[in-house]
Amino acid sequence: MSLIASDNSDSPLRKTVIPRIDERRISEGEEIDPLSEESDSPIPGIIHRYPDRVLFLVTEFCSVFCRYCTRSRMVTEKKTISKRQWENGIEYIRNHPEIRDVLISGGDPLTLPTEKLDWLLSKLREIKHVEIIRIGTKVPAVLPQRITNGLVAKLKKHHPLWISVHFTHPDEFTAEAAEACRRLANAGIPLGSQTVLLKEVNDSAEVMKPLVHFLLKNRVKPYYLYQCDPIVGSSHFRTKVAKGIEIIESLRGHTSGYAVFNYVIDAPGGGGKIPLLPDYFKGKDDKGNVILRNYEGNLFSYPDI
Repeated sequence: MSLIASDNSDSPLRKTVIPRIDERRISEGEEIDPLSEESDSPIPGIIHRYPDRVLFLVTEFCSVFCRYCTRSRMVTEKKTISKRQWENGIEYIRNHPEIRDVLISGGDPLTLPTEKLDWLLSKLREIKHVEIIRIGTKVPAVLPQRITNGLVAKLKKHHPLWISVHFTHPDEFTAEAAEACRRLANAGIPLGSQTVLLKEVNDSAEVMKPLVHFLLKNRVKPYYLYQCDPIVGSSHFRTKVAKGIEIIESLRGHTSGYAVFNYVIDAPGGGGKIPLLPDYFKGKDDKGNVILRNYEGNLFSYPDI
């Protein structure tokens, strides 16, 4: 709230969390559940789309209401998911030995009381075939006070544990956010940022470069840059796909490789994440050599055996 307490309606962060009349405009192709998560949900709270991993939705509560949230259909002000639903989800994972990776999301799992989160992680850690647990959260950016030493002490008990954080704009780069990332990283928790590309918020190299540099300096790998999902009333947030490719072009070769996102579209209809790259592969010459374009636009030949 302190970062958006302003009369400036063009503030990038304010645009992401304060409702606008544009949300009343419904465009073609927009859906309440654009990724068809419900169709890949064998039981409430579990989304099993990929062969070896599941998404485990453990709360409908979040620390912020992002206006572009792909799961806005379920995020509420109430904590309505019961312990029984958690137990059913844990049992599903236990009964499916192909599941080696569990992503805990919601809502935001780090809004849960520490002791309940610890209980949940302990139960998942008891399942032998679960190799990796991940948590998806925006708390370090919007509620960094939540990342207490007590919380971190509980989280580090459950390694290998990874956390995907959600940073949107350099205006979120506060001393408190940096401290939250530092505490998590010092606990041995690998951090990656999942950032959504948003029109007139972060859709330029001038915004993205300081964003990725802040992330790296605070030991957060820029992981996914998402094309904004076509939820109902989101057209004012969505850029052309060409804009995302342009941003990747502005990063690749012009800054550290670690600072370059994977630009993806989470395909509507449940197709999963599909990566997009600039056109670096230019085909083959008459000798069968691969022709490549580098970040400066120069062409190079690679002998393809």
